[in-house]
Amino acid sequence: MGANLFWVFSAAVVVGVLLILLGGKKQEGAKDWPQSVQWGYLALVIGGFGLLSDYMSFTAVMLVFVVITGVVWALDKWMLARKRAASGAQPGHFVDYSRGFFPVILVVFVLRSFLVEPFQIPSSSMRPGLVVGDFILVNKFTYGVRVPVLNNVLVPVNKVNHGDVVVFNYPPNPKVNYIKRVIGLPGDTVEYRNKRLTVNGKQVTDVADGTYDYIEQGLAQITAQRFRENQGGKSYHVLNNVEAPVVALSQVQDFPYRDNCRYDDDGFVCKVPQGNYFMMGDNRDNSSDGRYWGFVDDKLMVGKAFMIWMNFSQLSRIGTRIQ
Repeated sequence: MGANLFWVFSAAVVVGVLLILLGGKKQEGAKDWPQSVQWGYLALVIGGFGLLSDYMSFTAVMLVFVVITGVVWALDKWMLARKRAASGAQPGHFVDYSRGFFPVILVVFVLRSFLVEPFQIPSSSMRPGLVVGDFILVNKFTYGVRVPVLNNVLVPVNKVNHGDVVVFNYPPNPKVNYIKRVIGLPGDTVEYRNKRLTVNGKQVTDVADGTYDYIEQGLAQITAQRFRENQGGKSYHVLNNVEAPVVALSQVQDFPYRDNCRYDDDGFVCKVPQGNYFMMGDNRDNSSDGRYWGFVDDKLMVGKAFMIWMNFSQLSRIGTRIQ
C-alpha cells in the first residue's frame, strides 16, 4: 500500500470513530440510528479493511470481520438479548450493526472461500483468450475444499491438469493474484527452446494460425504470431513475438528450487518439484511467469478460471468459457 492510501484509510478510521462517538442516540421509535452513526460505521469498515489488507490477504481480512461480528452476534443471541428483555433496554449501535453485518459477511466469506470468486484481468499476459478488462469467475472447489487462509486441502476433489487456466497467489508476493496456464505438474520436466514447448521430452503440439493484433496499454500496436496449442486434452491459442527473446535472462529472479532450472540464450529447462506447478502465460513474450519467478506451491492455488462474466468494453465476451 502506498503512503497516500495508508493515510486515507487511517483518516477514515479516525473519522468513523468520531462520527460514531458524537453521532447521538437513536430516537425513540426510530428504526435506524442517526445518519452520522451510519456513515461512521461505513467509514470505519472501509478504513479498517484497507489497513488490514496491507498485512493480510482479502480472505484473511474477511475472516477477521466474520469473527468479530460473529462473536458479537452470538453473545447477543445467547446472553445480551436476555438481559435486555429483563430490563427493557435497547441494543447499542455496535451490537445492532454487528448483528446486521454478520450474516451478510458470512455469506460473502463462504462464497468466496469455498465456491466462486470473481477476478479482473489486469494485463495482456493471457491474450488472446483473456484480454484486459475481462471479469472472470474462478471455481474455488475444483481442486478440493481448502481451509481458509491456510489454504491446505481439506477435502480432495480433482487434480490440477495440464492446460488448466488457474488463479494463484503470486509467489514473491502472495497478497497479489496471478492468472496463468498450467504447463508443468509435480515431477514434470518442462523445456522451452526456440519458442517451442516440450514437456517430459514430448513436444507440445502447436500449429500456426495466422497473426493477432492488439493495442498494448492503449499506446503500442502489437502484431504477434498466433499458434493453436494442444495440451492435456485442451486446445487454445498462444502468441509469439518473433523479435522477442525466448527468455529475458536479466529478469530471471532467485527463487526456491532455482537449482532445478537451467537457462541459456536459447531457452530453459526446469524440473518441477513435488507439491509445485509451473505456469506460463499464453502471450508467451509478454508474460511475467514461471520462467522468471519460479514454481507455484500448491498452497498458493486459488482455483480454476472457467468463465468471463463481464467486459464493459466488449459485451460480446460475456458468457465466454475459458479454454
